[in-house]
Amino acid sequence: MKPTRASLLLPLVMVVLAACGGDHPMSTFIAHSDLTREINAIYSRIFWWTALLFLLVQGGLIYVVLRFRAKGTETANPEQVHGNIRLELTWTILPIFILMHIAIPTVSLIFKSQAQTTEENAVLVNALGKQWWFAFEYPELGVTTANEMHVPLGTEIEVRLQSDNVIHSFWVPQLMAKRDMVPGRVNHIKFKAEKLGEFYGQCAEYCGDSHALMKFRVVVDTPEDFAKWIASQKAPAETEAATAQAGFQAFQGAGCVACHAINGTTAAAVIGPDLTHVGSRTMIASGILENNEENLKKWIKDPPGVKPGSKMPNLNLSDEQVASLAAYLQTLK
Repeated sequence: MKPTRASLLLPLVMVVLAACGGDHPMSTFIAHSDLTREINAIYSRIFWWTALLFLLVQGGLIYVVLRFRAKGTETANPEQVHGNIRLELTWTILPIFILMHIAIPTVSLIFKSQAQTTEENAVLVNALGKQWWFAFEYPELGVTTANEMHVPLGTEIEVRLQSDNVIHSFWVPQLMAKRDMVPGRVNHIKFKAEKLGEFYGQCAEYCGDSHALMKFRVVVDTPEDFAKWIASQKAPAETEAATAQAGFQAFQGAGCVACHAINGTTAAAVIGPDLTHVGSRTMIASGILENNEENLKKWIKDPPGVKPGSKMPNLNLSDEQVASLAAYLQTLK
């Protein structure tokens, strides 16, 4: 039997509908903050206004087609109409009313989400877009980290967005709307997380070779766990004595000190990510590799091979140097 158009379109429709459902990590329809909840409310409002307009327009069209269709007995031209003031006012005023009903809450939310913090216990985070990773600084708490931002549950978070190279876009679909990181400009975004857990983030503005590999995570902790995390990040890295000396010598010998910092050592550069507590992070290479010794070796051995265009060069290290560095970095917790 020859397939019909409907049978050919059905699988496509099913795929599209399946893509709209489920608690996917990058779904914009799953709200876990006050900001994304309000954004979804605006989405819903736009959807229902659009559905109403569709029904009105299509209903009117069907009525006109049926009511005024030719019946085959007409002998004269239909009456010519040169305007209808009531209809013209209606289809001018009604769209204005609908657009204002959408625009006012949308613009209000944009200004609300980028206002500076007002609550006493609010947490300020400076997020800096790099090529191709994210640096996070808590200026009021004395903590700097990379690619993994921790925030306390139910607390107002103000993120100040900057870039020191090209335009990036900071996006955590379930917690925050997209907002650009523009060189020479500071943008703001404010939210309160409403659920504990890890949430995926991504650069959403094409920024070069590894744009698609520029990822990060936001970890929502209880206020108590967040305080413990801050305390641990402010302390020097705890490392095993057996690997500390040999590992740091390899760190110096390979030239890593030229780009990275490790608190409690002489390494204090700020070009690359701060590695003080890199062993405690869940991911490396800006969120594309699980943080374990084998992946660290892979990353250290050939960074551009893992992430095209990586600013971290291939230093042509020996297997022994790579193993020593990976073992040392894994102990920095």
